Amino acid sequence: MVISNQLAGEPLLLEVLPHRWRELREAGPVRYDEAQGVWQVLDHETVATVLADPATYSSDLSALTPTQADFETFRQGNFVGMDPPEHRKLRTLVSQAFTPRVVQGLAPRIEAVCVRLLDAVADRDRFDLVDALAYPLPIIVIAELLGIPAEEHRLFQEWASVLFGGDQLGEAPDMADLERALEAIAPTVREMNGYMLDHIRHRRAHPGTDLTSRLIAAEVDGVRLTDQEMVGFVALLLVAGHITTTALLGNAVVTFDRHPGTDAALRADPAGVPAAVEEVLRWLPPFPELGRRVARPVVLGGHELPADTLLMAHLGAANRDPSRFDAPDVFDVSRHPNPHLTFGHGIHFCFGAPLARLEARIALQLLHKRFRTLTVPSYEDVAFQNPAVIIGVRHLPVEVSRT
Repeated sequence: MVISNQLAGEPLLLEVLPHRWRELREAGPVRYDEAQGVWQVLDHETVATVLADPATYSSDLSALTPTQADFETFRQGNFVGMDPPEHRKLRTLVSQAFTPRVVQGLAPRIEAVCVRLLDAVADRDRFDLVDALAYPLPIIVIAELLGIPAEEHRLFQEWASVLFGGDQLGEAPDMADLERALEAIAPTVREMNGYMLDHIRHRRAHPGTDLTSRLIAAEVDGVRLTDQEMVGFVALLLVAGHITTTALLGNAVVTFDRHPGTDAALRADPAGVPAAVEEVLRWLPPFPELGRRVARPVVLGGHELPADTLLMAHLGAANRDPSRFDAPDVFDVSRHPNPHLTFGHGIHFCFGAPLARLEARIALQLLHKRFRTLTVPSYEDVAFQNPAVIIGVRHLPVEVSRT
């Protein structure tokens, strides 16, 4: 489901959602959502507690969610949905290949890709920021890192559009909706799995210096990743990894536009961009909820939760908890400290966070350097993603002026 054609005078979707999150939080730190049949955790302290306790709150939701053969194949290497000790094995192996030094070393290439993409719209005063920059930038960077032909980025973009578009879902999907959605997107997952497996086998036969080759060579206690485990991780990094940066960039441009003076202030002080990125992440987390399975009976927030209960840790609400943030409903690009939970907490802290932050900082600084002004001329032309899946824009026409 794409939410588009914002009508004049209507409140903006990306501004309506935080009001909903605040209302949820005001109902108490832990509540039961009758409509969806799930428990919600809404305050910063309890969300952090849940995310930091995998023994009680499991990331393996397979017992509670619909199954589908192609997704089971993908799940083998998707350590986001694993608990210790399996999670530790995969994360340790991947950490050997995807080091902070590797990420930081990508900065010159990220800048070069940004420059090339912006050069392509150098003669235009209006363009779609998502099509021109926010989508292709992270896909090209991660594809090159994995040793996958970057010129096929349109194919990867199509996969992401199907997987995260939420076209089969409403804003409050139940299990029956999820089951129908899985069946609808299974052919895309099957195509993606086959593509990744072919790439991994090729790299095993012809190793290089790319991340895929390093993953093949990584070893912990004599154990290496199998091809099938690598399929899930490489696909996760390629598709899920880039969509966060895409959403972050779009959310930043919209939020800056809705807060006059922000862009000008950041142009005058580019050193403020990293803090601004963190505030955008707090303000509009791309994935505002993380699911957990209650692994054993527990009392949480005064409520008794039985085993095998689905629990949603609500990052959007936690990020505006007044007990943790001063003036939480004020967008403040100089906010410090900013202990938002957008990238998670504990053993599942987002593996791609350093790369997403780096891409966003470089892209925003280059946008400020390239354009004297960048505005959204009409929100009637903006298309939003389905907030049940991801918070972001699918199309974002902007108007620019040059120095």
